Amino acid sequence: MVLRNMKTPKQLERYFKGAANHWRIAILFLVYDNDGIDVIGIAKKLSGNFKTISQHTKSLVHAGLLNKKYKGRQVVHSLSPYGKSFLKFIKTF
Repeated sequence: MVLRNMKTPKQLERYFKGAANHWRIAILFLVYDNDGIDVIGIAKKLSGNFKTISQHTKSLVHAGLLNKKYKGRQVVHSLSPYGKSFLKFIKTF
């Protein structure tokens, strides 16, 4: 039985690989609680290195789990609809 709205295995792989890191999972939870947070705020709240956090947010954006929006010189992040679904999935474990 094939569901019409089901993602392909390749599409699902992109989401799973995008979140396959403890920093990235922590970032997803943090952005859920702090919609519109910037990378500096994420790094401070997670006590992480700015460059490390920046790279992980970039990977999450590329995977389609985070959205980024430019506000002047600042870049803020929010969960994408898939990010919200993925976080809901993670919470089931």
